[in-house]
Amino acid sequence: MKHFHYRTLDDIRRAAAEAGASHVGFLESPAEIRTLLAQPVRVGGAMVGNSVAIHPMEGCDGDAGGTPSELTWRRYERFARGGAKLIWFEATAVRREGRANPRQLWIHPGNVGEFARLLEMTRRTHRETWGGDGDLLIPIQLTHSGRYSWPDRIVASHNPLADRTTGTPPGQPVITDDELERLEDQFVAAAGLALDAGFTTVDVKATHGYLASELLGAKTRTGRYGGALENRARFPRNVVGKIRAAFGGKLLIAMRLGCYEGVPYVRDPATGIGRPMEFPVPYPYGFGVNPHDPLREDLAEVKEAIGWFREDGVELLSVSLGVPYFNPHLGRPFETPDEGNYEQPEHPLLGVERHFRVVGELQAAFPGLPMLGAGYSWLQKFAPHAGAYNLKAGAARFFGMGRNALAYPDFPKDALETGALQEKRVCKTLTYCSYLMRQKNHPLGQFPTGCPPFDKEGYGYVVKAAREVKRSGTTEIRVP
Repeated sequence: MKHFHYRTLDDIRRAAAEAGASHVGFLESPAEIRTLLAQPVRVGGAMVGNSVAIHPMEGCDGDAGGTPSELTWRRYERFARGGAKLIWFEATAVRREGRANPRQLWIHPGNVGEFARLLEMTRRTHRETWGGDGDLLIPIQLTHSGRYSWPDRIVASHNPLADRTTGTPPGQPVITDDELERLEDQFVAAAGLALDAGFTTVDVKATHGYLASELLGAKTRTGRYGGALENRARFPRNVVGKIRAAFGGKLLIAMRLGCYEGVPYVRDPATGIGRPMEFPVPYPYGFGVNPHDPLREDLAEVKEAIGWFREDGVELLSVSLGVPYFNPHLGRPFETPDEGNYEQPEHPLLGVERHFRVVGELQAAFPGLPMLGAGYSWLQKFAPHAGAYNLKAGAARFFGMGRNALAYPDFPKDALETGALQEKRVCKTLTYCSYLMRQKNHPLGQFPTGCPPFDKEGYGYVVKAAREVKRSGTTEIRVP
């Protein structure tokens, strides 16, 4: 179903009002938009040169050893030229067993030099394009994928609904407390490698249902890492504390935090629309979930945890929602679902509103902690108008996009120079990137992902190969 048909700001303002999306607003003046987006932002001891960010967008294009490939280099060269001063480097596993797919990046002693060269190229390209890189911040996102790890799921806590959507046996043993404690040290070791590669900022990833995120919602888990919130927050807090203890002020610490997990959705066979799986009330799972109405957020625990993370040393927060594997509409409101998935169960403007409402409430609660929200890509050409509105209202410190950065990597340049985006180039949220990410019938076990409609040079042949492999059932044809 097509939702986005807005020609003017008045059109989309009226639609937001009709949908009840009261936290979605737009500025009109190009000059005001440019001024707001150009504002520098203090992040810990760093000054970031403007308020525009690129979200961590995984390309699924590393080699079997987790080393960046030619497509990885191409992506970051394009981001570097784009003009954003916060380029959030994608999910990078801290160990082989924690990768979400066989081509996810993984930093280890054998390839740290290649990460260093990639980072140096990114900084050099930005410097040559924009005159300097002293105000450019590039956090590397350190991750362990937990129950979404490949090839073996590593479960932190059983949620029967999530187990059903992932085919996880309810009797599968969960990762032990001692294993989690050892894994904390692997995050610290990966942070040290990132520092060796030249990164000055690391992100302890705790979102999208991955290990640290699942632990935050592990209310039914027993032991040191489950039950009470102080136990559920133990893993990310320990990782942050150990990184600070090991490296002091050499590394700025960021976090991408899933602040509302929601419940799993399934496709209604009669309508194709997503509907929530049957859930118990009170709902005893998930982080940021209202136990009496899990279709809504409850940020009380989220705020308590952020307060602890702030005390521990987190100086930059990216606010995220949902789990892309079982409720993708929460994290990325879309026009078209990826193949086989469900249609939007709500107007996408309500999904955008949820993003803006949550990050706005959290930014107001922690005005000294700069935050970056999401949900902008669905707004297409009106995204900078909404981003500037939120910056002016103090509802975020950064405006950033992810999917649109794959389609239109120099969107920051146009937004900063004209206060607007080119309608013909913006992401239309048709989920080609998600389609490619879900294609596994590849000699390396994973097709790379990007934006075939707007980056035909990079990914036109990739999507053709993925479709041909799927149609023919063979990988003997040439695949990228």
